Amino acid sequence: MRTSRLTTTAVAVAAISVLATACTGSSEAGASDDPDAKTTINFWHGWSAPAEVKAVQDNIDRFEKAHPNITVKVSGNINDDKLNQALRAGGSDGPDVVSSFTTANVGKFCSSGAFTDLKPFIEKSKLDLEKTFPKVLLDYTQFEGKRCALPLLTDAYGLYYNKDAFEKAGITAPPKTMSELTEVAKKLTVEKGDTYQQLGFMPNFHGYETVVSHYMPSWEHAYFDENGKSNIAKDPAFAKMFTYQKKLVDSLGGYSKLEKYRGAFGDEWGAKHPFHTGQVAMQLDGEWRLGMAEDAGVDFEVGVAPMPVADDEADSYGKGYLSGTIVGIAPASKKQNAAWELVKFMTTDTEAVVNFSNGIRNVPSTLEALKSPDLKFDPRFKTFLDIAQHPESSTSDGAVNGATYQLTLQDFGYQYEKGAVKDLQAGLEKTARQIDTDIAKAK
Repeated sequence: MRTSRLTTTAVAVAAISVLATACTGSSEAGASDDPDAKTTINFWHGWSAPAEVKAVQDNIDRFEKAHPNITVKVSGNINDDKLNQALRAGGSDGPDVVSSFTTANVGKFCSSGAFTDLKPFIEKSKLDLEKTFPKVLLDYTQFEGKRCALPLLTDAYGLYYNKDAFEKAGITAPPKTMSELTEVAKKLTVEKGDTYQQLGFMPNFHGYETVVSHYMPSWEHAYFDENGKSNIAKDPAFAKMFTYQKKLVDSLGGYSKLEKYRGAFGDEWGAKHPFHTGQVAMQLDGEWRLGMAEDAGVDFEVGVAPMPVADDEADSYGKGYLSGTIVGIAPASKKQNAAWELVKFMTTDTEAVVNFSNGIRNVPSTLEALKSPDLKFDPRFKTFLDIAQHPESSTSDGAVNGATYQLTLQDFGYQYEKGAVKDLQAGLEKTARQIDTDIAKAK
């Protein structure tokens, strides 16, 4: 569960400002400390909910027991703005180990030197990353061959559904294809005048988690071509996704009506989330929603399934969008060897990963932990474990300017879904040019 997570767009905006002035550094510069010497290091993370903070501290306690010479000072609820300021300032009071929820910005983290290159540490420890982590996680923690982060738990996205509402509507199973999603969403929608008593599914890009990057894994796609140019106007998957999403919006009452209804939703991270309250019967969301729904005391049975896939890709059902927390080392740290011991422990020690996963209620991030019998989860959580290991699950591609291209594409989505853009192909071509221009400037 990640109750401190921002919306995807807000994260992107914050991260862009973070990375624009990020400092540079190299792993060799601060890795001269004796890892066996008695020392204190600073670990900054973004979790803030009491249960999450406790889970972090429990893991730190385990680390300190295994490494009695290293004391870890923990600072939580650190957003990217605070992290940016500290990385720019450097100094002994700044972080040694840093974490972020923004996997989409790893390209910027690595290329700018905001996070230290971990290659020397990995080689020294003789870690075989391909035997340790799923491929997608390895992809989103490096950029153009430079690895500046490792995965620290995973987020897997699927489809939540109200089983009671399904039974009442005579629906016996969750949808597996996009055409089935439309059919089921319409059956579940109960209109009430100019609004809804119950909405089958909130498709709008302003909706909770229903953003471009989370929709796209349902179609096989590539954000960039082999030359690093935006591929969104050439890859038909993007036009298919936008066309489908717009038709779904229209079939459920239209953009304006849906947006008006969305205005009545409670906070995404509170007990009054629209899925909890029954305002929506299906919800695209991450694994944390299962625990949050139970904590909110919902009065219906919650079902969990993979997100439906494109009709012509039905054989890939079971895949989904993956992201997660990343962790690295601050380039200004003078205790990088000690910092690496903490990074290595938190990301590769199976017991540590499993215990942290149990405490945070996120998906484990190592291959061994994913199969551990010590995982303590609701049986429905296995859906997310399977999505995390599905060979066709995917994440957003990295870029030198981080999440900027995602924000640009999302902004186009807002315009298209409400009808402000009439020519989809022309709009995608214009958006692709903007993405290429922004990346060229960043280089």
